[in-house]
Amino acid sequence: MSKRLTKEQLESDPLADSYEKVQYFYQQNKAAVIGGIIAFLLIVGGGVGYYFYHQSQERQAANLMTNAETAFLQGNYQVALTGSEAQFTVGFEQIINNYGGTDAGNLARYYAAVCHFNMGNYQQALSNIQRFEVPEGIMGVSPLSFHAVILTELGNHSEAADIYVRAAEWEVNSSTTPYNYMEAAHAYRDAGNTEQARRYAQMIIDEYPESSQVAQAERFLGMLAADG
Repeated sequence: MSKRLTKEQLESDPLADSYEKVQYFYQQNKAAVIGGIIAFLLIVGGGVGYYFYHQSQERQAANLMTNAETAFLQGNYQVALTGSEAQFTVGFEQIINNYGGTDAGNLARYYAAVCHFNMGNYQQALSNIQRFEVPEGIMGVSPLSFHAVILTELGNHSEAADIYVRAAEWEVNSSTTPYNYMEAAHAYRDAGNTEQARRYAQMIIDEYPESSQVAQAERFLGMLAADG
């Protein structure tokens, strides 16, 4: 037979005491508690809604990229940029404007930069590549190098050199690193910074002795020495 608890024992029960405190807090702060719960549900619901919306945007942008990429590969850079009314296609610029926050929209900025560069629109190319989010790893090296190429065409040699160094060190390896260091050395020389030009050419020789860039680096250092 179970033993009945006395009134005093019930009143001293820690669980019962805690429950009473919670009840009292709830009664005194009912509006705030309910408001907090509603806010939490809205945040969670909003997060789920944004995820599905973002996924939908990604799919739409990726589908629209197909025709623009086809025109790009065919060398039809204007059509790749702006689309074709006759064929009812959109270009990279529309994708950037409407889906700029997606991965496809980001890639469209890179494509647009290449299109503008090939059309001789270097400032527009620079504007697009500056807004391009560079991917991690080896895939980010080429866009960085291209960024430096655009700056070189615009005569910004010092800034181009800095970007070449960034490309060299983005994903360190025995191929793209010495190549970009060599390009950086040329850019620094064109910017009048022979000290930095010499530094990066020497780094190729010292740190990448098996690189195909070594012979070029040695000739480059010889030219700098001859120029005084």
